Amino acid sequence: MSPRVPYRPLPADLDGVEYAHGPDSHRRPEVPAGAAETLELTGSRIFPGTRRQVVIHVPDGVRAGEDAALVVFLDGTWYLDPEGEVRGGIVLDNLTHDGVIPPTIGVFVDPGTRDAEPGPEAPRQRNVEYDREDDALARFLEQEVLPEVRARHRICEDPTRRVVCGGSSGGNAAFTVAWHRPDLFGAAICFLSSFAQMPGGNPYPALIPAVPPRPVRYLLQIGHRDLGHDRPQGNWLAENLRTGAALAEAGYDLRLVLGDGGHSPNHAGVVLPDALRWALGVVTGP
Repeated sequence: MSPRVPYRPLPADLDGVEYAHGPDSHRRPEVPAGAAETLELTGSRIFPGTRRQVVIHVPDGVRAGEDAALVVFLDGTWYLDPEGEVRGGIVLDNLTHDGVIPPTIGVFVDPGTRDAEPGPEAPRQRNVEYDREDDALARFLEQEVLPEVRARHRICEDPTRRVVCGGSSGGNAAFTVAWHRPDLFGAAICFLSSFAQMPGGNPYPALIPAVPPRPVRYLLQIGHRDLGHDRPQGNWLAENLRTGAALAEAGYDLRLVLGDGGHSPNHAGVVLPDALRWALGVVTGP
C-alpha cells in the first residue's frame, strides 16, 4: 500500500514559512544518546595551512566489530548542534534505534580556517573549499578525514551505504563530491545548494547530459524564496531547478523536495530524517 500523506494547507505567504520538526528530530527518552569524539585536523596536504574540527558521532546501536554505514555532514558544527535546525546526531540516534536505517556513524566536518589566525574569528575557507568544481574536497575527505575515522571505527566500504550531506555552499559541495567520486559516496543530500555562486557559474545543467550517468543518487531540497528567486541572474532557486531537471532527464535516481521560505536551514532539518531513510533505508518485506 502506498503511504498516505496527511492533508496540510498550502501557506499563502511563501516568505515567512517555518516548518515544524517531526519526532525523529527531537531527543527521545528511550533512545540513548550517541557517543561523540572531537578531532582537530591540521597539516592538510589538500588545503595547506588550514585547521578544522571533525566530530565522529556514533549512535548507541553501532556495534564494535561490525561495519557501519556512513554519513559525512559538511559544515559539521552547524549540522550537529542539538539546538539547531538540522540536529544530525539526534536524527542518526533515533533512526538507528528504530532500525529504519542500518547502524550509521556520522562524521561532522567543519570547513577549514587559516592556521595563521587561530580562534573563532579566524578566516574560514568555506567558499574556497565548497564552491569549487574540482575533486579537491572529495580527495580531502578520502585521504585526510576517512583514515581518521577508520583508525577508530569500522565503516562500510560499499558506496551505497555512504552519504555526503550539506547545505548552501555545502549543498553544491556534497553534489560535487559525489559527482566526482560515486565510488566513495553513492548518495548526496543537497540542501538549498549554492550552484549560482560557483566560480564560472553552475556547470551541472550542461555537464550532466554530456556524460554517461554516474552511479550516484541525489536528493535536492529547494526553497521557493531562495536567494535571487526573482532575478534573471544569480537565481539560486532557478539553478537548483535546472540541476534537478538535468538529473531527471538523464535518468538519475532523484528526489526533489520543493519547500517554501527563504535561505534557511529550517526546512532542510525537517526533511533530514526522511532524506536519510531514502538514502540508507533498510528494505524489509518482499
